[in-house]
Amino acid sequence: MSAAHAAYPTVQLAAEGASEHRPLIITLFGCFVVATLFITVWAGRQTKDASDFYAGGRQFTGFQNGLAVSGDYMSAASFLGIAGAIALFGYDGFLYSIGFLVAWLVALLLVAEPLRNSGRYTMGDVLAYRMRQRPVRTAAGASTIVVSIFYLLAQMAGAGVLVSLLLGITSDGGKIAIVALVGLLMIVYVTIGGMKGTTWVQMVKAVLLIAGTVLITFLILLKFHFNLSDLLGTAAENSGKGKAFLEPGLKYGATSTSKLDFISLGIALVLGTAGLPHILIRFYTVPTAKAARKSVNWAIGIIGAFYLMTIVLGFGAAAILKPGDIIASNKAGNTAAPLAALEIGGGSGSTGGAILLAVISAVAFATILAVVAGLTLASSSSFAHDIYANVIRKGRATEKEEVRAAKWATVAIGIVSIGLGALARDLNVAGLVALAFAVAASANLPTILYSLFWKRFTTQGALWSIYGGLASSVLLVLFSPVVSSKPTSMFPDADFAWFPLENPGLISIPLGFLLGWLGSLLSKEEPDKGKYAELEVKSLTGVGAH
Repeated sequence: MSAAHAAYPTVQLAAEGASEHRPLIITLFGCFVVATLFITVWAGRQTKDASDFYAGGRQFTGFQNGLAVSGDYMSAASFLGIAGAIALFGYDGFLYSIGFLVAWLVALLLVAEPLRNSGRYTMGDVLAYRMRQRPVRTAAGASTIVVSIFYLLAQMAGAGVLVSLLLGITSDGGKIAIVALVGLLMIVYVTIGGMKGTTWVQMVKAVLLIAGTVLITFLILLKFHFNLSDLLGTAAENSGKGKAFLEPGLKYGATSTSKLDFISLGIALVLGTAGLPHILIRFYTVPTAKAARKSVNWAIGIIGAFYLMTIVLGFGAAAILKPGDIIASNKAGNTAAPLAALEIGGGSGSTGGAILLAVISAVAFATILAVVAGLTLASSSSFAHDIYANVIRKGRATEKEEVRAAKWATVAIGIVSIGLGALARDLNVAGLVALAFAVAASANLPTILYSLFWKRFTTQGALWSIYGGLASSVLLVLFSPVVSSKPTSMFPDADFAWFPLENPGLISIPLGFLLGWLGSLLSKEEPDKGKYAELEVKSLTGVGAH
């Protein structure tokens, strides 16, 4: 145990408590992994063609898909990152909960139904309907893969932190080995189960996550006699920040830069969901547009209830744990929820605490596995369907060849995400997901909205929007404090952060929209108004949808 850890007894005791009950913890983890692998193999046997692999045969009901969408969306960032951000920064951490929830309204109102009606398997299908296929599909595929890898970073970082806490692993090598294990499991899920297996795993995970969150929320409220005022007052007092803990400005308000960072974060969170590839492909798994709309309604209800509970989780962790203990366990606060579960169950060394810690951690691990499977499926599907089948093979690939290409792409994406996840293991996972939202909102959202709703949009506009939004957001992240110059950065000892904001959304999202508009206006290509009229009818009515 390092000196930093030894300074904080709760963390030390957490590791010791976990080690006393390690057989129980490993058994719970093992049961979940075996159960999900069984579901994956069962679903894999029912995957006969490309429609089954990419869209689950479009056989899921609105409720089932709503549950799966919830499972896909409520990631490690939601469970671990938001609770940690609230526990350390109070009100400012709670802003993540609001942003993630409000984002769903944008997805429901603007994207869900038209996208389901217009596409077949990927975002590239929608763009290619009225534009030149090869350049647009290449751009859509590249964007999907980059956004998915950013999101995968967060899940990998969460997995490393979580399992390290449970197994008492403090070495960097051990944490990297855990990240590699998650990557291997994710490759197995997608290559064997496809969309059917991934959807069932996400549905099971959503039920487990909601049940686990309800349990911890109930126990925390019970400790404070269901008095929210007492809970918040204790959290403020225990945080060492007093009244400021419950007011805006602790993280985003000290300087004008941090205020701009908050605006940037808010824009990215609200607009990002409607451009996330792994969420967009979920709308293709239902048979009709009505079912797509119903699935989003179900998802809003489930996700809304969950994010309300993250408020209790975060402030509850702040009320029953010392800030130093949370930071000593993980600099970014990602272990606040599991540590709170241990404490509320009876503390370190108690059977109740160990059981609760094991259950909550197994649920969080389930969350990570389900989300990484969805992300990997989105990016490998886009590579196989958009880039391999329609660009490299020019539409001549058989369905069997396309699915095989998707499986090989899964392996490649898994290897890349393992490498990057190992580097990102000490970053706050909610912050990492916010970066993925920013990239999605910069590159994908402008192009989707322009394609669906603007008749003068051209191929050049689409390419400028996707590549411009993608390049600007990724470049600004690389030269931001997320990557260097701070103790919590990916490379804390280096300093090449000339861009002051931690989230690029404030610059890159308007730039993506501007480039799409400008590229279309300056294009010599005459927009195909007949194709736009067809797409408009198709997107609004569902006539001719697959």
